[in-house]
Amino acid sequence: MLKVHSEPPKPELKPAGSVILALGFRPFFLSAALSALILMLIWLGAWSGAYPLPTYYGTIGWHSHEMLFGYTFAIIAGFLLTAVRNWTGITPPTGTPLGLLFLLWLAGRVAPFLSDIIPAGLIAAIDLAFIPAVALAIQPALWKGQQKVNRIFVPLLLVMAVANLYVHLQALGVTDSAIRGTDAMLYLVAFLITLLGGRVIPFFTEAVIPGHHSKRNSQVELATVISLGGLITVQFIYPTAWLSGALAFVVAVTQITRVVGWYSRKIWQIPILWVLFSGMFWLIIGFTLTGFAYLGYTGLNLAKHAITVGGIGALTYGMMARVALGHTGREIQSHPLINGCFVLLNIAALCRVFGPMLLPQQYTLWIHISGGLWVVSFLLFSALYIPILTKPRIDGKAG
Repeated sequence: MLKVHSEPPKPELKPAGSVILALGFRPFFLSAALSALILMLIWLGAWSGAYPLPTYYGTIGWHSHEMLFGYTFAIIAGFLLTAVRNWTGITPPTGTPLGLLFLLWLAGRVAPFLSDIIPAGLIAAIDLAFIPAVALAIQPALWKGQQKVNRIFVPLLLVMAVANLYVHLQALGVTDSAIRGTDAMLYLVAFLITLLGGRVIPFFTEAVIPGHHSKRNSQVELATVISLGGLITVQFIYPTAWLSGALAFVVAVTQITRVVGWYSRKIWQIPILWVLFSGMFWLIIGFTLTGFAYLGYTGLNLAKHAITVGGIGALTYGMMARVALGHTGREIQSHPLINGCFVLLNIAALCRVFGPMLLPQQYTLWIHISGGLWVVSFLLFSALYIPILTKPRIDGKAG
């Protein structure tokens, strides 16, 4: 797997106006947490038939798009706009430029609800602009940095923008490509968190468990990149069930091999670490179910929710909890309530994925239970982390 390298930090940047705009993780982690809460509440109400959702994406399309391109990409943006500084020693946009990026993200979430008064083309243009804008924001620092391998994130984001274009082309009535775009984005996010997880999870494990040494195999890492890259390419070009299923099984096997090499029984004593491992376990489950789904043994929808609710949900939640503590000068030890939320998120994934398999006649109930647990988790996260994200670092440093 490609490694993300760091360089010695440059001199400390000066505070730039509002604390919330001091570094990328602050506005985007905050907005991600609140959007996870709000988007799910809106979805549960619509699923119950209480009200219709905007017609621009369609009901299911809106939910899929907003959880990937809204919630998930807000976390990706916040992470990259923060991590680039550590990787290169060069500060990405802060202050007003960062605020404008956030407003562009927010406009993309609001615009579909104004489809009666905003032309469809403008809705598309607003939402499509955000991912390239983030790529442009991190590009100068990455290109000035000495480690060229870190530059992979710019083209990766631009491919995500293409996936978003696939969704909007269907919303505009041009093509029938929304599912292909959504699936491509799902696997692109899995690729990104696999790339980053391969660096940070073994590093975190070695840092907190004395004497532990994570094992890495370059051939397995390469197989992971090739199989996931192939799965993404298939979604873009011509989705084929047998090929997608075969590639999904390969991804599951490579992920098992990777995680076994990092694993230590002592992780279960450290909640802010085991939640990251739980996310990786859910990716393995999700890609295994994806393989079986393409063979016709289970529903593809359930496989996708194993990857999203379990894999992406647990990993993004855990990373937000950890990064926010570390970058505000706090001890990296999660609050007991957040530890409980780690458990709730995993139960939410279990209910969403395996509940319908056990009692399919209670499908709607399982969705409400899973969605309710998700809402409680992010409600508690918001309550505990809003003060952390909106107040200056406790060590007096900038950022």
